[in-house]
Amino acid sequence: MRAVLSERDDRLLKEKYPDARDYEQAVRRLQDREPLAYVLGEWYFYGETYRVSPACLVPRPETEHLVEELIKRLPQNAVFADLCTGSGCIAISTLAHRPDCRAVAVDLSEEALALARENAVLNGVSDRISFLHADVLTGDALGDEVYDALVSNPPYIVSEVIDTLEPEVLREPRMALDGGEDGLSFYRVLVSEYRNNVKTGGFLLFEIGYDQGEALKALCPCEIRKDYSGNDRVAVFFPHEKK
Repeated sequence: MRAVLSERDDRLLKEKYPDARDYEQAVRRLQDREPLAYVLGEWYFYGETYRVSPACLVPRPETEHLVEELIKRLPQNAVFADLCTGSGCIAISTLAHRPDCRAVAVDLSEEALALARENAVLNGVSDRISFLHADVLTGDALGDEVYDALVSNPPYIVSEVIDTLEPEVLREPRMALDGGEDGLSFYRVLVSEYRNNVKTGGFLLFEIGYDQGEALKALCPCEIRKDYSGNDRVAVFFPHEKK
């Protein structure tokens, strides 16, 4: 059981649930180690507000580095695809800050896509984003379409590690966490099967685990960007660049 309710969490719960009975119920959910974002039903990411549920991962501050890189690197009037979109936070926050761009958001979970659609409306970008229900691991989720960039925060946790994670994390969808035996299953498919979905001069941009930089370099000639804590966080791959 979660022992102590922080001042921040208490404030957020009281703002969301001013009725005492609703507040007490929300506190019990937190004490049962349900993520705060799920209890609130919404979360904040890169200046935008997102509806969240157990159908998607909770947007995390580390992923904002991915959005920063994408916003900076996209050419004018770009069209990009967000693979494993979840809540849609990467594509939607990028569009919110790049009104010249358009996106396609892809996910295997229909429930996650439903949330992403809601979030696109909530953040005023629904006219510049479309949604695709597909399995990225098949390698052909995008068909023959080509884009200025592909971005993804795929599952990248090693399978056997997942059950050791914090109880709150285990409330999140396992399919959005499990990166296979070595955590690299999705990256292998992304760099080998989707390179032809990127225009000449375009790029693939991934969030990676804090210690996966060297492993990604072994898969493809990518650049690694670190987060503010000095950990590996973003990989940039130019599939058509000659080395």
